[in-house]
Amino acid sequence: MERAIPDTMLDKRSSGILLHPTSFPSHGGIGDLGPAAYEFIDFLAAARQGLWQILPLNPVGIGNSPYSSTSAFAGNVLLISLERLADRGMISRERVRSLDVFGGRVHYSKVVAEKMPLLQEAAAWFLQNAGAEERERFHRFVQSNSWWLEDYVLFEALRIRHEQRSWNTWPRELGHREPEAMAAIREELHDELERARFLQFAFFEQWRALHSYCRSKGVKIIGDVAIFVSYDSADVWTHPEIFRLDQNTLEPECVAGVPPDAFSVTGQRWGNPLYHWEELKQRGYDWWVKRMSWALESCDIIRLDHFRGFQQFWEIPNSEPTAVHGRWVDGPGEDLFRVLHERLGALPFIAEDLGVITPDVNALRERWQMPGMRILQFAFGDPGAHIYLPHRYQPNTVVYTGTHDNDTTLGWWNCCSENERKFAGALLGDASDGINWAMVRLAQSSTANLCVVPLQDVLGLGSDGRMNVPSFGDGNWTWRYAPQALRSELAHKLALLAEVTDRYPSFDQKGHGEGGEHFSA
Repeated sequence: MERAIPDTMLDKRSSGILLHPTSFPSHGGIGDLGPAAYEFIDFLAAARQGLWQILPLNPVGIGNSPYSSTSAFAGNVLLISLERLADRGMISRERVRSLDVFGGRVHYSKVVAEKMPLLQEAAAWFLQNAGAEERERFHRFVQSNSWWLEDYVLFEALRIRHEQRSWNTWPRELGHREPEAMAAIREELHDELERARFLQFAFFEQWRALHSYCRSKGVKIIGDVAIFVSYDSADVWTHPEIFRLDQNTLEPECVAGVPPDAFSVTGQRWGNPLYHWEELKQRGYDWWVKRMSWALESCDIIRLDHFRGFQQFWEIPNSEPTAVHGRWVDGPGEDLFRVLHERLGALPFIAEDLGVITPDVNALRERWQMPGMRILQFAFGDPGAHIYLPHRYQPNTVVYTGTHDNDTTLGWWNCCSENERKFAGALLGDASDGINWAMVRLAQSSTANLCVVPLQDVLGLGSDGRMNVPSFGDGNWTWRYAPQALRSELAHKLALLAEVTDRYPSFDQKGHGEGGEHFSA
């Protein structure tokens, strides 16, 4: 079989930082794609880091989670940089400067209340005053992306009109997308739709400019695609035929989750609708081809969340309140990835294969040469946890100290069991500069080709820096780092580690630079 992963992408040793754009200390109460993002990329370059891993960039839904989105294709307009809009004369600099640069955690309701009016004002200015060249770029964007854009902007406008209620509670003619009703509402909401189109245009212009800057600095972006989508999303509303829905009520017949385990006696009932995989197969998996093609336009590498769900997924009847009475059902497996490979070429994917993974899931990942994930925080329990220790790694692996779902390393250390502390201490030795740095060194020196460390562990933060507590509804996805946190001594320390562990992107295995000076103390 032809290699699924290009040699220059995932086969070479590299290291990077996990940080979502919402965590930048930007104006407007939330991180954005403006100056702080570019400062972070400069920090990565100075630190000889070749990877930047993010979470999904889509509009957030329930709980402000990027994994619970109203669209698999649209961008989160709250990430639009007001400063960059001001640079183009769309809003006044004074109004932008009046917003806090850093106000601690993200307060989403406050951000929406303060930032959205400015975004709407910028959209109105553009539609009235933009020059010919900018208008042409906007029209090209709208035309080339109409396949997802038109349904998304209408979906969002209708959600606003119906006070954010789910689409299945809208009047039947809108919920069922009856042609006459759809034509009439598009005409009625004309101005709102045009402003929403502009905001998507602005988001993707800013994101692609930042992506281009990353390339110029030798940084590749690892994006994230969640396997399932939210029921209350433009995707399900627009394409009910590819989901397991009741044909009359359009309610899900069954929903996604995971079965009971040592952490939960009732399992996890996520509530996402399941795919009608037979229908998708007959259509050549067209929706998935578009989704992954779009993701690869925005990022260089894609992490596939809940990878095992492509081989087998936990099906829960929608009437069940928990995940207990579910069953494992075969997913598309090899057939889907064969089609993706035929249509898209190389598949630079990382498989999120944490938890209980069966041999057939490993076989699917290995067949397509996707790196799996290993988390050091998981490594120090009973002997069964030793698969997460570096001496057990295959090179085609991504090692993390922790992920967005874990506590920070300092937070973990303060709360782990005595046994974990004892075994970790035996391996890590005297961590005079902090257990976080000892774990970073262990990850960097491993045989895993790729190493990714959350920024919180570089900054030495405790549990207050945690991004997400799974199954906990409040306070997640709100962490931001403080201005001036990206100190030069941290970049210096990371750069030396990248050099000595052969993870510097321009560093070959013979010890010679490939187009750049070595970092020097």
